[in-house]
Amino acid sequence: MIFEPWLQSRKTQFEKRPLLVGARSSYARERPTLRQIGVARTRAAWQGKRERTPIKRSGGENAHSMPIFRTVHAGVETPYAWLRLTAAVVLSSIGSVGTWSVPVVLAPVQAAFGVARGDASLPFTLAMIGFALGGVVMGKLTDRFGVLAPVLCGVSALGTGYIAAGFAPNLILFALAHLLIGVGTSATFGPLMADASQWFTRHRGIAVAIVSSGNYIGGAIWPPLLQHLVTAEGWRATHIGIGALCPLLMLLFLPMLRRRAPSDGGAVADALIAAAQRGPELSANALQAVLCVAGVACCVAMAMPQVHIVAYCGDLGYGVARGAEMLSLMLGFGIFSRIGSGFVADRIGGVATLVLGSALQGVALLLYLLFDGLASLYVVSALFGLFQGGIVPMYAIIVRQYFSPQEAGTRLGIVLMATLFGMALGGWMSSALFDMTGSYRAAFVNGLIWNLLNVSIALWLLMRAASGRRADEAALVFARHGGNGRR
Repeated sequence: MIFEPWLQSRKTQFEKRPLLVGARSSYARERPTLRQIGVARTRAAWQGKRERTPIKRSGGENAHSMPIFRTVHAGVETPYAWLRLTAAVVLSSIGSVGTWSVPVVLAPVQAAFGVARGDASLPFTLAMIGFALGGVVMGKLTDRFGVLAPVLCGVSALGTGYIAAGFAPNLILFALAHLLIGVGTSATFGPLMADASQWFTRHRGIAVAIVSSGNYIGGAIWPPLLQHLVTAEGWRATHIGIGALCPLLMLLFLPMLRRRAPSDGGAVADALIAAAQRGPELSANALQAVLCVAGVACCVAMAMPQVHIVAYCGDLGYGVARGAEMLSLMLGFGIFSRIGSGFVADRIGGVATLVLGSALQGVALLLYLLFDGLASLYVVSALFGLFQGGIVPMYAIIVRQYFSPQEAGTRLGIVLMATLFGMALGGWMSSALFDMTGSYRAAFVNGLIWNLLNVSIALWLLMRAASGRRADEAALVFARHGGNGRR
């Protein structure tokens, strides 16, 4: 039988007749059946190669041979895909140093240049701006050339930026070097998540979550390591050492990314699932804009503890070393949050998981306002990491769910740009409020207000999706799990 899925101009032939019956249909006329989705998803996940099998005509004579799909792409859902995922996590963990170094050196840099706390936060703001703008550029490079090209560019930018920061004679040049550091770091985040989403079908949610957790793995490792190096060698020597060592380590894992992501893998099943799924009933650009606003709001709230916890502990008299430990604890628990959110998103969807994570982040921010003892701050920091770690990966899953895979890198880069602008804005606003009031209480309240905006947007999207066309739930479960799993 010939089955002609919508969104594809080319006919795809499946030989297994009992599973597809009378298959010419379009989305305008009928919804995909459980069998059609299940066959498409299962065949997309199989490993093998196209075979040429004679097709019998009704008259009994052999027709011309046509290829059938034993798999859409040999690399999808294979051991190679998981090995590639491991390399991506390592690269993301190393490259994330550009995100976590500024909070550790905030106080030493402020003292070295003799500036206010708000001025000393300028390097972090520029690093986030570089991360944001670089994410869009790197996303376009990923869509066009594959993930290897942007990662190579990122490695070069990261090394150059850190060496330049180590030799910077004033705060302005130090901050401008962090703009380049941010561009380099962006290549090891969004592009790797977009690439991972192309190599997995049944386990896409958990794959994206695992790659995104590399940022937090680095967050658990880098702050205490950098704190030790800064104390022993000084912040200048530490920056120069990072600029020399990290690119060398990253180059060892680049050969794993040489293969291009599958261009057709899972495309049939993705089209079927997208047609059957509930959606927010918004245009692509409108949905993009809504996600960007939500991303800004959630990350303004997120920036307060992540950027200022080290300085906050110093102001309370506990010492910056305690603050670095809390930051490491926060990000360590964030790893579990990100991986767990992937499992949850595969069951309840990206938007519902975004609502849950955003609401819990607000709870943790409120706890920071209520408790400021040393033991309490350790506990609250762990809870904050556990609650908020899965928020940003949900934007990647939502983008992959509702936008074309051919533009996943660019779309995701735009949304991540919004989240990074939120981090930059939140870091600066918290510093400014500290300079105005002499404490961080107003900054925590500001974070709660922005977080409420993010929860409201996510809940609105969820309600619009629930009021839209209903999905064939059994078909979606069958498709996502290759016909063998359960929700």
